[in-house]
This record gives sequence, C-alpha cells and structure tokens, in this order.
Amino acid sequence: MPRSLDELLDLLDLEQIEDNLFRGRQPETRLQRVFGGQVAGQALVAASRTVEPGRAVHSLHAYFLLPGDTNVPIVYDVERLRDGRSFSTRRTVARQHGRTIFYMSASFHVPEAGFDHQDVAPDVPAPDVCPTLGEVLEKISGRPSDTWAEEWAALDVRYAGDSRRGGTPDDPDHPARARVWFRAAGRLPDDPVLHRCVLAYASDLTLLGVTLVPHDTYIGARGLQTASLDHAIWFHRPFRADEWLLYDQISPSASDARGLATGRLFTTDGSLVASVVQEGLIRPRLDGAG
Repeated sequence: MPRSLDELLDLLDLEQIEDNLFRGRQPETRLQRVFGGQVAGQALVAASRTVEPGRAVHSLHAYFLLPGDTNVPIVYDVERLRDGRSFSTRRTVARQHGRTIFYMSASFHVPEAGFDHQDVAPDVPAPDVCPTLGEVLEKISGRPSDTWAEEWAALDVRYAGDSRRGGTPDDPDHPARARVWFRAAGRLPDDPVLHRCVLAYASDLTLLGVTLVPHDTYIGARGLQTASLDHAIWFHRPFRADEWLLYDQISPSASDARGLATGRLFTTDGSLVASVVQEGLIRPRLDGAG
C-alpha cells in the first residue's frame, strides 16, 4: 500500500496504453497480494477516463477474483457498454499474467434535481479526540502501531469505537459495529473524480474488519485467512476525501466462513455521501497459519 499521499496519487494516475486500455503502477509494500482498495480505485479511474465530463459515478459493483501480484503492473481494459442521455455504463476488467483478477461495472449520471432525504448521522466523538487506527490495533494485536500505520500512511484514520464487549457504541441490535473517521493525509486537487477514487480506495481498508468485532480477532491475525470477495459503492452527494468522513460500519451476518458488512459515510456536517456493501472471506485456519 502507498506510504504517502503523493504515492497514492501516483498510483491513481494511470498510464493510457491504447483506447480504453490503461496500466496501473504498484507501490512498494510488504503485503503478499495487492490491496483491494487499490484495484477498485484504479479501475474507477480507468472507467472515469472514458466518460464525457459532467457525468459522475453514482454506483459501482466489483468482484475480486484472484489475488493480485504486487510485483507487476495491472492492466485495466474498459468496455463502453452504454452512453444514454442521462447515464453511461462501463465495465472494467483488471488483468495480470494474462488472467482476470478483478472486474467492475460502474454507472455514471448527469446531475439532476429531484427528491432528497437521508438518514441522520450518528453521534460520535470528534476525530481529533479519537485514537489512530494503528494505536487501537497495537492494543489488540501487540504489534507496534507504527508497523500498522506504515502501510496506510496515505490516509489519516481515527477509531471512533466499536461494539465489542465493553465497547462504544453499546448497540444490542448490532453486535458487530465499528466506526472510524478517515481523510486523505494531505490536500487533494479539486477534481471530484479523484475524490471519489480516493474514497473507493479507502472504503476497503476497515470494512471487513467489522465482521470480526464480536469474535475477538482482527484482520491480519495468525490463524485467520481473510480476503475481499465483492464490493459495491453508491455515491449520493458531493464531498471532499481530504476532509473528515465518518465511516459507520455494521456486519448484519457472518456464517459459512464469510462475513457481510455495510457502511455509511457522512461528512462532519452530517451529509450522507456514500453507502458501501462488502462480503469477504473470514476463514479460521485449523492449522494456525496466517
């Protein structure tokens, strides 16, 4: 994962190889496979570059098919499925070594006036009084916070609480709930496309972890195999990814070695800007391997 915001921006600046064909670089990382949020963010960049200006992505649906190789670039092939009066649809396939590792369908929409309502944002501590995600994971895992934070230095992430025993929020209706604040670790250019791509990148960082909150374990724990399986985002309202966003995450179910998680993203003034759903593999390893 990128170790600075500048490196993240470099990753999202794809090289165009041919019409509808793009190549994405890789960061230096200790991870054995490509971070799913990186592939989703780069795929959204590729799709967005084939859509006429003025049409903003309003939804994407993606499947992670194979682990990505961190040592070679990823090629993104965009198919222009439809360009209508109000909507454009794209399908993006990510490939390495001649194999498809990921695909995404995304829909883009011309802004329109219409009905407007939303859920109320939850009442949570402000980000400046919340511990960093690395500090929280250090207490859970015993590994120094710096080793956790090193891989996501492109983002500023603060932990606002979870529903594990004795945790906050205490939410009997949702035994698996966690909340984090995040923002880009620096100022971003004003391009709204870039802000949506950074949100897509960040949305995969903590979401699967909420499925493990009631089970006294965490992503990266020994004896646990985890992976994102699919991922969907709906974008509702304008936002900036370099300003604080509250990620309110719930896991309604975990069974059959899979966990389902949902997330709502709010600005500090309470605007609901995006909704996310993900299913992931959370497989206990009987052999104790990581």
